[in-house]
Amino acid sequence: MKFEFDIADGDFTKAGTASSQVKHILKQLNVDSKIIKKTTVAIYEAEVNVVAHAIGGGKLVADINLERIVVEVRDEGPGIEDIAQAMEEGFSTASAQVISMGFGAGMGLPNMRRNTDKLEITSGPEEGTRVVITNFI
Repeated sequence: MKFEFDIADGDFTKAGTASSQVKHILKQLNVDSKIIKKTTVAIYEAEVNVVAHAIGGGKLVADINLERIVVEVRDEGPGIEDIAQAMEEGFSTASAQVISMGFGAGMGLPNMRRNTDKLEITSGPEEGTRVVITNFI
């Protein structure tokens, strides 16, 4: 089953909408609650990153089957210049405005890594970012 969601840029009031909907779907499918929690945390972090950094927003596609959950998040934002550095806890390129709203602490990518069985990030300056989150059921 595939589900697709649009993620708006800059609107933190809607950040978490896609992760909430995926959580609801996983509950309906009777997926183990620990897997639901891990997956939802990882998706939420990816979603917040799109809202905070991607001008023009992005798209989230969740592909769920009996063996795995694969979520791809894409945006056309400024991209991540140094992925290894961005994976360091506390590293952030968030604007002062985003930080003043309580986001941008530099925990997004580390939290995604902690809550996934497999994490792939493809990005570069002015190329946008593609994140693929995989958790096995």
